[in-house]
Amino acid sequence: MTQKTSLTRDDLWSLEQYSTERAEFRKKVMAYKKNREITVADSARFCFEDLTTIRYQIQEILRVEKIFEAADIEEEIESYNPLIPDGKNLKATFMLEYGDIEERKVMLQKLKGVERQVWMQVDDLPKIVPISDEDLERENEEKTSSVHFMRFEFSDESIAALRAGGNLQLGIDSEFLQPNVVQVNDAVKAALAADFATV
Repeated sequence: MTQKTSLTRDDLWSLEQYSTERAEFRKKVMAYKKNREITVADSARFCFEDLTTIRYQIQEILRVEKIFEAADIEEEIESYNPLIPDGKNLKATFMLEYGDIEERKVMLQKLKGVERQVWMQVDDLPKIVPISDEDLERENEEKTSSVHFMRFEFSDESIAALRAGGNLQLGIDSEFLQPNVVQVNDAVKAALAADFATV
């Protein structure tokens, strides 16, 4: 069965139509995203993206920027399509969230390199370390960014084990994020398992 892994202009509403549909669509997407988010240590949040979440992001950008020219819409689609999983992986926006500006500044320095400390694991199978920030570098010599984009490439064995109801963990090997391992609940596991193409 072929799984849709990219958006086209035909998948989007016009600005006028979106203004009509937005309130209901936003409500549905916010509820939908609850089963696609994992938080570690209260401040590290992962939002696992898919067609629905990316469609919402694009519609919001088009609305805010008042983009209606075909070429400009295509440019946004091209920018965001790489964040949609392709049937063999999970893709996530990883956010470090600190309400206090000074605390955020300190923690982004302490957490430099954190994107290389993230992993997922199904049962006792090998850990899956994501490929991060393929579009551009998001850290400098002093600190990391508060937002990273990650691609988790799963083996066939890990996909099969996840589909069979295996235990799923997400961890960050950093002393500055505690507790730093999360057991992913059944609702989120089911949502993420659905991202993998059926053979």
